[in-house]
Amino acid sequence: MPGIRVTAVSFALLAVLAACGSPASSPGPASAPPATSSASTVPSSSGTSAVAAAPEQLKFTAKTVDGKDISGADLAGKPVVLWFWAPWCPKCQREAPGMAAAAKEHGEKVTFLGVAAQDQVPAMQQFVQRYGLQSFQHVADVDSAVWKRFGVTAQPAYAFVSAGGKVEIVTSQLSEQDLKQRLSALA
Repeated sequence: MPGIRVTAVSFALLAVLAACGSPASSPGPASAPPATSSASTVPSSSGTSAVAAAPEQLKFTAKTVDGKDISGADLAGKPVVLWFWAPWCPKCQREAPGMAAAAKEHGEKVTFLGVAAQDQVPAMQQFVQRYGLQSFQHVADVDSAVWKRFGVTAQPAYAFVSAGGKVEIVTSQLSEQDLKQRLSALA
């Protein structure tokens, strides 16, 4: 059975490399993101609906790559895109200039939040500097806790959160055109 073991290990290694992820930080298959969730709404005194609570995935606190505290719940009620990335990931490196441009183009209507993991803070800071990503905040998710909340097991990935609390998770690389379309729809 040594040949079967080598084949299984080779297949597993290829699957990991193709996803640009790390097996040590992957809690489960990338093809099984959590279900889409919605925040409930309640009528306000003015007769309009108001968001009652943040989606479960946004109920986190973390530190940014700059060492500041951030609360995901503060993002509730706004259109938000979370971009999950790792500094060493070639796909993330290719996407970074497009994300910087998208944040500049859509930043008035959509809140952007980078969620970096699978490395240490200095590498995350260098990535933000190198690719000009300072126009939006980035979580230093060194223990992958935020990634796990969204079911992200490999990067790049996205979570699009509507102002009403609907969460759509995309666990694959997006073209710049697809990202622009999704951001326009979100805004």
